[in-house]
Amino acid sequence: MAPLRRLRLCLCLCLPLLLPTTTAAPAPAPAPAPAPRIDWAACRSLSRELSRLVATLKEPHRILEETHLSEEDPKNWPPRIRCSDACDPSTLDTNNTRCLGRILQGLQHYRDLLSSDIFTARRLPPLEAALDQLLGLVQQEHGRPPRHPMAPSEAWAHPLLQRLALQRLQSFAAIMSRIFTHSAS
Repeated sequence: MAPLRRLRLCLCLCLPLLLPTTTAAPAPAPAPAPAPRIDWAACRSLSRELSRLVATLKEPHRILEETHLSEEDPKNWPPRIRCSDACDPSTLDTNNTRCLGRILQGLQHYRDLLSSDIFTARRLPPLEAALDQLLGLVQQEHGRPPRHPMAPSEAWAHPLLQRLALQRLQSFAAIMSRIFTHSAS
């Protein structure tokens, strides 16, 4: 095997000498475009804005203000940032792919939720705009995650489902904001 490798190496080195020379210099190959980078400072700013927007929302049904809804989904849906997502500071500095993938999945979920029948009677344009902007920044690097369509729900349940969705979004936004704050510094 070694003589064959030497022959290949020799051919590779000698081949340019055997080709005819030209007087004009060949056009330089275009440099590959650098992979898009996450604008951490913009993500930090937008995630803080999203947290602020969710925190300032007023509950239209006073009875629900005192209610803390809890529902566990064994299939990790809606997406939550977990320890296994590698969003800790030491891992973020070296490899943030898994963490950003989870953030993207969560952002897409909440954006889809705000567009679903649950929020038909209560549109939240500032919240939707903040989610769209964050999605745009994070998607530059990771593409679009698979979408999970929302199942239609009964009209009587919409206020409860809105409250639950906004509580979860607030928790998600707070953790996401901490991640982006670390990465931007």
